[in-house]
Amino acid sequence: MLRFRHAGECSGSSGALRDVGRKLLRAMITSSANPRLKLIRRLESRRQRAKLGLFACEGEDLVDAAVAAGIEPVDLLVAGEDVAPELLGSVSTLAHPPRVVGVFRRADLPSWVAGSAVLALWHVTDPGNVGTLIRTADAFGASVALSEGCADPTGPKALRGSAGAIFRVPLGCYGQAGEGWRVALTAHEGEPLDRVELAERTVFVLGAEREGLPDDVTASCDVAASIPLAAGAESLNVAVAGAIALYEWRRRL
Repeated sequence: MLRFRHAGECSGSSGALRDVGRKLLRAMITSSANPRLKLIRRLESRRQRAKLGLFACEGEDLVDAAVAAGIEPVDLLVAGEDVAPELLGSVSTLAHPPRVVGVFRRADLPSWVAGSAVLALWHVTDPGNVGTLIRTADAFGASVALSEGCADPTGPKALRGSAGAIFRVPLGCYGQAGEGWRVALTAHEGEPLDRVELAERTVFVLGAEREGLPDDVTASCDVAASIPLAAGAESLNVAVAGAIALYEWRRRL
C-alpha cells in the first residue's frame, strides 16, 4: 500500500505518482468554497460524472489500485498536506473521512475487450453488487457488460465494492457482450448449473435480485441455468451467483 507523506512523496510508490503529486501540489486549501473541493462534491452526482467524464475515488486503497494500473489522477487531495482534514472529510461519502481523494477520467479506464467469460448485467441497480461483480470478474479474468438501468460503476459504493478492480476490468455496454454461449442465470427455472453446457467463450446474463431476468432476455440466451439451493432458501445474492458461475466456468476449462 502506498503511504502518503505529502502530495509529492509516497513511500513505496512509483516515480509516476511522485511526479503527479509534484504537479498537483499547491497551497493548503482552507476554504470549503475552493473549486477543487466543489468538483468532488459535484462528482457525487451520476449526472455530473457523466457530464464531466470524471469520478472521485476515496481512500488510499483505490488510489493505489489506479496508480498500480498506470492510471494517473486528474487531481489528488491529501488531508493535512494540501487540504485541511475537516474540509476533505466534509466532501467525503465515507463514515470515516479518507486521507486521500483522487479524481480520475472515465476515459482512462480499460478499453472494452470481451474476455473468454463475460458477466452481462441486466438492470442490476444496487451499486454494491455492481462493484462486487466487477471485483469477481477481475478474479476470474472476465469482462463486465452493463445494460441501461444498471448502477454507475464509478459511483462511490460501486467503487468501494470493486476494491480497485474497476481499474483492471474491461467494462462495456450490454450490447457489447458479443458472441458466445449465452447462459441466463435464473433463480429457479433453469437447469442445474453443474449440468449445463459451458463453452470456452461464455456470457453469463444476470438480472437484479428482486426482478430477475425478463422472459425475452432469458429467451434470447442459449440456455437457462440455476444454482441449486437448500430447501427453504429463496435465492442468492446476484454477486454471489456471478462468482459461483465464473468459478464453475473456470473449473471446467
